[in-house]
Amino acid sequence: MLLLKDLPKYECVRAIAERYPTADPDSIVTCLTLLRIASDLLGRLESFWSDHGLSQGRFTVLMLLNREAPCAKSASDLAERAGVSRATMTGLVDGLERDGLVERSTNPDDRRMAMIAITDSGQELLDGMLPDYFTLVHKLMSGLDENAKHGLVELLQGLGAGIHRVAPGDITGWACPVESAGEETPTTTPMERADA
Repeated sequence: MLLLKDLPKYECVRAIAERYPTADPDSIVTCLTLLRIASDLLGRLESFWSDHGLSQGRFTVLMLLNREAPCAKSASDLAERAGVSRATMTGLVDGLERDGLVERSTNPDDRRMAMIAITDSGQELLDGMLPDYFTLVHKLMSGLDENAKHGLVELLQGLGAGIHRVAPGDITGWACPVESAGEETPTTTPMERADA
């Protein structure tokens, strides 16, 4: 989560870019704005999950199992689908099993592998909370009309594809484009106009 609540104005970011040649003001402002909004959104969802005795991780496991109920899943399959390590998934499943929300059984094809399934109690918990959850999600997204929602999904998918193409530590050999001789820098940018 982004701890910074007071995002810098565009002119402040542009002043920083004059000191650091790799700083692209539009990228910085876009990234900070996205992180700030994502943090606010996640905070609202985490508060809702907490009110129901869940964390984001526990909720994710239950939703993955609910998606394909009554089929059981292995911990490694759940870990891959959730995007967490097997050790993290084991901890999540242990807690959910202790609370009676999931159960483990032996895989008939491989007795060394446990299979995890949602219990009746876990299903009742989800069935009781999901109507309010979907109402909350709808309200959180109510600032956008249908076209804007579809457009935002496309933009975020494009951003995600770019993020996955950048390997960890792969930041060498890039600098902000500089204006060609004779080109005038615009006095305001779309970011600045939105800032006003």
